[in-house]
Amino acid sequence: MIHEENGVFPAVCPLDCPDTCGLLLHKENGKIVKVTGNPDHPVTQGAICNKVRNMAERVYHPERVLYPLKRVGAKGEGKFTRISWDEAMAEIAGRYKELIREHGPESIMPYSFYGNMGILSVDGMDRRFFHRLGTTQLQQGICNSAGNAGWRYTMGFGGGTSPEETVNAKLIIVWGGNLVSTNMHQVALIEKARKQGAQLVVIDVHRNRTGQRADWFIPLYPGTDSALALGIMHVLFERGLVNEAFLERYTTGHAELREHVKQYTPERVSAITGVPAEDIVKLAVLYGETSPAYIHIGNGLQHHDNGGMTVRTISCLPALTGQWLVPGGGAYKSNGAYGKMNAAALERADLRPNPGARTVNMNQLGEALLTLDPPIRALFVYCSNPAVVAPNTAKVEQGLQREDLFTVVHDLFLTDTAKYADIVLPATSTFENTDLYSSYWHHYVQLQEPVIPARGESKSNVETFKLLAEAMGFAEEAFQDSEEDMIRQALQFPHNPYLEGVTLEKLQEQRFVKLNMEHKKHYLDGLTTPSGKIELYSAAMERAGLPPLPAYVPLQEGYDGARRPGEGEVYPLMFISPPNHSFLNSTFGNVEKLTALEKSPLLQIHPQDAEERGIADGDEVTVWNGRGSYHVKASVTNKMLPGIVVSQGLWWEQEDGRRTRANALTPDRLADMGGGAVFFSTVVNVKRQ
Repeated sequence: MIHEENGVFPAVCPLDCPDTCGLLLHKENGKIVKVTGNPDHPVTQGAICNKVRNMAERVYHPERVLYPLKRVGAKGEGKFTRISWDEAMAEIAGRYKELIREHGPESIMPYSFYGNMGILSVDGMDRRFFHRLGTTQLQQGICNSAGNAGWRYTMGFGGGTSPEETVNAKLIIVWGGNLVSTNMHQVALIEKARKQGAQLVVIDVHRNRTGQRADWFIPLYPGTDSALALGIMHVLFERGLVNEAFLERYTTGHAELREHVKQYTPERVSAITGVPAEDIVKLAVLYGETSPAYIHIGNGLQHHDNGGMTVRTISCLPALTGQWLVPGGGAYKSNGAYGKMNAAALERADLRPNPGARTVNMNQLGEALLTLDPPIRALFVYCSNPAVVAPNTAKVEQGLQREDLFTVVHDLFLTDTAKYADIVLPATSTFENTDLYSSYWHHYVQLQEPVIPARGESKSNVETFKLLAEAMGFAEEAFQDSEEDMIRQALQFPHNPYLEGVTLEKLQEQRFVKLNMEHKKHYLDGLTTPSGKIELYSAAMERAGLPPLPAYVPLQEGYDGARRPGEGEVYPLMFISPPNHSFLNSTFGNVEKLTALEKSPLLQIHPQDAEERGIADGDEVTVWNGRGSYHVKASVTNKMLPGIVVSQGLWWEQEDGRRTRANALTPDRLADMGGGAVFFSTVVNVKRQ
């Protein structure tokens, strides 16, 4: 494909999105001129989002970094001069060897996430290199770790309802997720179900694009979702709408839970959540009497102080009604475990000379750079843009400005983070390299092979870390493996029976191969909780110092309906910063077509809160708290309850120098479990400029 000038070629969307779409790249004279969905892909079926339709704009962007660069200006100024790869490798290896000699390998730290979801790009040669180097380890808790931990306490195995089954549902509850913007093919399945008579209920803080489609939208206060779930449980038990036979056979702790939820009356839960008591009863009865009933647990509600417990609580609901036995029923948080690869073979942690090396949570990057002792003296950033996406960005910036911090960034662009780098290395786009993709929603594994040559002197993550290993003098065979070798190693994993039949050869022939989902017939018999059952009461949580039964735990920073801010409260509003429609985190934040669609950052504020502050629609406002400030235009709307302000999207620094980073306001505390981020447990105030 790489050498063919004209034609249509298969590809995979690399974005951190559940859909992991199959694509077709249209080439003319060796250049990608159009990106479309692959109509033969069973999930994509030819349809892709507007973001990915504009992917070629990103690949051929005039500001793309095409050569290694070395800083010549002040940190953050963004002034660089071109150097060669040999010079860059010599500089990095020389600095690393010096730091290891003087301060030990833990003075160096990688920082990465899933800017490219290719398994080789983020879980392969990079991990091998940093393990062999013996660096400080990174806990990647910025996205879904709190919710995944909560799900595991209840269900064990990290998989749920298959997407294809959801068309059979008669009731679909989307809880805390804007699927229209973040999971469009699930929306297509929901619409098929609705044509067959299904009802769509959306529960969220904000009436977003998905909420606007709902048959019934239920707004609530941020961080109160677990209270609503407990109120539903109260009604289900009280009205005899639970499946006693299922509870007896497949769960532990149902007797304790039955007694426990008596305290969560509709009236008490209404006071907490802002949802009327009669609506709580109506929702519970609807859920208890409708089958199949499916709950889609979104990403947003776990980004709270109580995020793990929230997901843990909601994930108990299908067990109460026995919906796991009904095709199309049950719940989804992540289906990533079905496609789990051989991480040990890919990452080669056995290369690490210091298995007990310290660990830094990526949510606390700023704190780590400023206070860790002994200090981090070198940072290598790839597949992430922490100056924009990490919480408490004032701390992050302050840390990145350290003159004694040697920073390398491997990226396609001079991102806000790259401007602080000492060395910038040009990265390939996904269409320029070989990689392996699985989905955390659907059940297809996919292969990407190069469709165009690497632009300029850009190199893939695999190539870059192999060069670094060579420069460091690492002689292990692990650093000689080709992409094909690593793919075979990843797929050779007998511990995961779902991978049976998925091979490199099949992928090369077919491009996408379905996991062996026959094993899902025994889903309830294969749960990996300590008891092997759905744990409504979790002794493991009790040992970890957490409530063993589902519970509502108020936010450390924030309010609910029963705890409204007092008179004179400095920061009386809760600030929520979900993704916007045309970006994916900070990706596409520099693509002109997409920024034009989004126009500029907005702060959605309720008419009541706007009137109290003399703010009119379109006014320039400042949003602030003790961590920082944020300058945006006001959009006066009733899409959320009073006391909540919403600003969608993560924007790069504006050309006029305006600070429009939502994460200037967000805390770097950790969630109740899993080391997760708490972006949405944030209080602020707003004033007209």
